[in-house]
Amino acid sequence: MNQTYGMAGVSAVVLATALVGALGLRISRTTSDFYVASRTVAPRLNAFAVSGEYLSAASFLGIAGLLLAQGVDMLWFPIGYTAGFLVLLAFVAAPLRRSGAYTLPDFAEARLESRAVRRIAGVLVVGVGWLYLLPQLRGAGLTLRLLTGAPGWLGGLVVAVVVTAAVAAGGMRSITFVQAFQYWLKLTALLVPVVFLIAAWHTDRAPMPAWDERPVFHRSTEVRVDRPVNVTVREAVPVTATGSIDGHPLRGAVLTLTEGRHHIGAHTDLRFPRGAQVPLPDRAAASASLAPSGTEHGLYATYGLILATFLGTMGLPHVVVRFYTNPDGRAARRTTVIVLGLLGAFYLLMPLYGSLARLYAPDLLLTGDTDAAVLVLPQRLIGGVGGDLLGALVAGGACAAFLSTASGLTMSVAGVLAQDVLPALGLRHFRLAVVPAIAVPTAAGTVVGGLPVADAVGLAFAVSASSFCPLLILGIWWRGLTPPGAVAGLLLGGGSALTAVTTTITGTTRPGWSHTLLAWPAVWSVPVGFTAMILVSLATRHRVPAGTAATMARLHLPEGRV
Repeated sequence: MNQTYGMAGVSAVVLATALVGALGLRISRTTSDFYVASRTVAPRLNAFAVSGEYLSAASFLGIAGLLLAQGVDMLWFPIGYTAGFLVLLAFVAAPLRRSGAYTLPDFAEARLESRAVRRIAGVLVVGVGWLYLLPQLRGAGLTLRLLTGAPGWLGGLVVAVVVTAAVAAGGMRSITFVQAFQYWLKLTALLVPVVFLIAAWHTDRAPMPAWDERPVFHRSTEVRVDRPVNVTVREAVPVTATGSIDGHPLRGAVLTLTEGRHHIGAHTDLRFPRGAQVPLPDRAAASASLAPSGTEHGLYATYGLILATFLGTMGLPHVVVRFYTNPDGRAARRTTVIVLGLLGAFYLLMPLYGSLARLYAPDLLLTGDTDAAVLVLPQRLIGGVGGDLLGALVAGGACAAFLSTASGLTMSVAGVLAQDVLPALGLRHFRLAVVPAIAVPTAAGTVVGGLPVADAVGLAFAVSASSFCPLLILGIWWRGLTPPGAVAGLLLGGGSALTAVTTTITGTTRPGWSHTLLAWPAVWSVPVGFTAMILVSLATRHRVPAGTAATMARLHLPEGRV
């Protein structure tokens, strides 16, 4: 990718984001404006904003990367991301808006009249938010590294600084306009290039990718390996190498990588002929174990992915908080319907990018940069100034992806920290809470930066599905839920899922059933959350809050009839 064009594209997006945010800042005058935009955001604008913050780096970069690496099994990710809003529409959107709460902990306390439930919900909101922020910062680091060659941590730091300034200055009113603008920018950044990419693919006689076997180099390809890597070769592969292989220094040597494992040293240049099979690094097997097709227990992992993405959406703090900005429950439902259409249009593009990357960018499997597939395709297929311009547009869209989602997540996490951790002193302490809200995942990203972005988001969905899905479904639709029941479900369901995904991220488990159960916890942690809430609530019927009847009426009766 041409660095000059790419930096120009990213700089333009950052400048446009600042200008749009300044527009919102000019009309943000009250505390209610700052937290929930005074609950006056129209359904269409709110749907644009919800879609803008929901389509994160995992959607913009990660899905195409997983399709490149794992094939069509990964289409469960965009299906689940979209279908989750159907559950949200049917069971949660309108009642949650009618609750009048600002955050998920607010809802928990209002429904169950318990500070203990509020505190536990607050801890889980922060945990989910930080898990979700990790891949946004990784995507930022990857994009900046491709554009400038800077270390990966620098991109995350830049995003952290920009997001801190935007959220602390403008709040929800400003962020709404920014995220609405960024949805259309992201859609344009993918839609315009894909037209030219498909035309170039058709000119190349429209080859079809092979999904049932190892990918091959469609063209003679030169690969630069910057970090030492161990690769596994299944069939002998001819290669021209400069650097070191298996400890032997080479300079333009022509050799054959025989079947088995080989060690490729840092700063080694490899040229593979057309039709050669791509040697896969050993770390690809490790990351594949977070994908249904990459584990020996694939059916279980697939169900884990489906449950996490279908049920996790309703508990994502940065998504839920946006429904509090609607005027009423009916507007919240209309917002959700529009979001379904907007997300569907966006996700139709991802299989195209993944398929083209399988053909024209299989070398990313060797270097481990599969998340960069969307960024490199314009130069691979089109080249020249046209490829540079389209690449700059895609880079700008990627920048919008992690800026918009990181802004929403930071807003929601900072809101919880300001209300439940720092003394409640209004906007002053909210602005102070923004700093730890983004600083902690920025620091953690330097330790766990190797996890593919879509996988990291999938883990956040699993925690959300195991904790907030039972709390919202039972809290809204079952008057028998008690505070001890909610505490038990949040601790056993959400706490166990959070422990499982933390263990997965740190990589302390060995391959096998134990790793699979921890990497895809939703299959067991969601039932645990529901079961614990129901059984403990039945055992503590006398603890049903006194105001439950009035609260349930408020949740389910249309506004003005309570």
